[in-house]
Amino acid sequence: MIMLLTLLVSRAKSSTRWLERHFSDPYVRQAQAQGLPSRAVFKLEEIQQRDRILRPGMTIVDLGAAPGSWSQFAVNVVGSKGRVIALDLLPMEVIGGVEFIQGDFREGSVQEQLFITLGERRVNVVLSDMAPNLSGISSVDQPRTLYLAELANEFAQRILNRGGTFLVKIFQGEGVDDFIGQLRHHFAAVNLRKPPASRAESREVYVLGKNFMQSLVD
Repeated sequence: MIMLLTLLVSRAKSSTRWLERHFSDPYVRQAQAQGLPSRAVFKLEEIQQRDRILRPGMTIVDLGAAPGSWSQFAVNVVGSKGRVIALDLLPMEVIGGVEFIQGDFREGSVQEQLFITLGERRVNVVLSDMAPNLSGISSVDQPRTLYLAELANEFAQRILNRGGTFLVKIFQGEGVDDFIGQLRHHFAAVNLRKPPASRAESREVYVLGKNFMQSLVD
């Protein structure tokens, strides 16, 4: 009983610290002030400022899109002549110009729905901010996130046009070097990005593959 109470108190203190850090975060305050779905938009915005991966008229697929900040940012860049298709296991509020599919990306039927939605159209950019429900245990969370990144990579290789771009979130750890090595077989340039909006203490980084060279369906 004492051990259980100690555990509950420890979790309560941890939750309090998280809430204090969350609401004091300048990116959280900025997102709230601008009416944006989440602070995550600033990660994509910072990568866009550096690498210019999104342009007007592009077709974009946004994996792990909810609550929608990346999709909202992307649709504002690509404009009316572009196209943004978003997917997430969780529901997402309607965003003008964004086509949303709700489903588990790990399921083949959901990926097939994405292919049907795209039709014959190839994609300029695949964005993946997917992550599993985090346990807080890095030895559990890291391989789960890497697995989602690998699925996103397989999907990207099937739908990207030549010269396309792939941006995917991973947590640094075992298997990451091999994953990056795989991307280098298909992209002319592969780099790691740690945008300022990504918390310094987090092992989260983004892998950016540019200038897609080889398609699995060519």
